Amino acid sequence: MPLRLSIVTQDRTVLEQDDVTRLVVPTTEGQITILPSHAPLMASLSIGEMVVYTPAGPDPIAVHGGFIQVVDDEVSVLADAAERASDIDETRADEARTRAERHLTERAADTGEAIDLLRAQAALQRSLLRLRVVRRRRGTGVPASR
Repeated sequence: MPLRLSIVTQDRTVLEQDDVTRLVVPTTEGQITILPSHAPLMASLSIGEMVVYTPAGPDPIAVHGGFIQVVDDEVSVLADAAERASDIDETRADEARTRAERHLTERAADTGEAIDLLRAQAALQRSLLRLRVVRRRRGTGVPASR
């Protein structure tokens, strides 16, 4: 029996799928794979790539924190933010990566702006994740950091 998956954020339902054969999830404790008949589980999500496998093939999703619960082949993901590869604008993600890298380079010598530095690091991490997800869907692999 396949898994039933629901991925929601505060704003919207990202995905509802009834025929999930496998789910690879980034948790704060490491990457895990959920298969049908999985033991009950509740875990915190980290920022990373979630891959939903169905008979139609893999569907990569960028996940930015949240929680996952597995009970009786029902998987619920409550994400801080989540984006399917088909919803990611690669050009915008690449521009965000460039801005974050430039900001990090400009702020590297100025330790007085630690908050800005942390924000730029988080923005870089988010943009690289988006690029990895959208490029995996296209089959071009993981982007190189400049």
